[in-house]
Amino acid sequence: MNEEIPPATVRVFIALAPPDDAKDELERALRPAYEAYPRLRWNRIEDWHITLVFLGELPAATAPLLRQPLAELAAARGPLRLALRGGGHFDERVLWSGIHGDVEGLHRLTAEVRDVVRDCGVVFEDRPLRPHLTLARARRADPAGVKETAAGLAGFTGRTWTTERLHLVASNIGRGPGPIHYRDIAAWEFTGDHAGR
Repeated sequence: MNEEIPPATVRVFIALAPPDDAKDELERALRPAYEAYPRLRWNRIEDWHITLVFLGELPAATAPLLRQPLAELAAARGPLRLALRGGGHFDERVLWSGIHGDVEGLHRLTAEVRDVVRDCGVVFEDRPLRPHLTLARARRADPAGVKETAAGLAGFTGRTWTTERLHLVASNIGRGPGPIHYRDIAAWEFTGDHAGR
């Protein structure tokens, strides 16, 4: 009997996820681009997320150490009110939708999450938060479609929604030729009554 050997490391990030109806609105706005640019590497809609901190490859034993501190943070914090709006691109290769609403609260939450991660002894690249939701990536040899789709999203304004959970997520990026898939290691509801310190 062949048992799958668990990986020694796991690629991890901490994120928020829009609710399904907010994602459905954006998906409808993207339908013409899906048809016009099928060669873009479109992210699966169920995997759309707003990354707060990317931790990279961690030893598999490290991720569980983050559970309790992140659970406590989520329990102490109230939800944020956000919306998906507009579009843009990074280097004409990565297509994204923008985040609006309580962006100041989003920055405070991100700072708190990063403090928790540091307190757990996890080292990560502390890049400035640029709130966005990644939609697609262009293939290196075929960048067509990213700028055009971003311009087409300029007028998109999604409904306002409330963040429900803080997600600790693992991805299989670099683990094969297929699409990137994400899975929750754990998620915790925002049950506090304030939106930050």
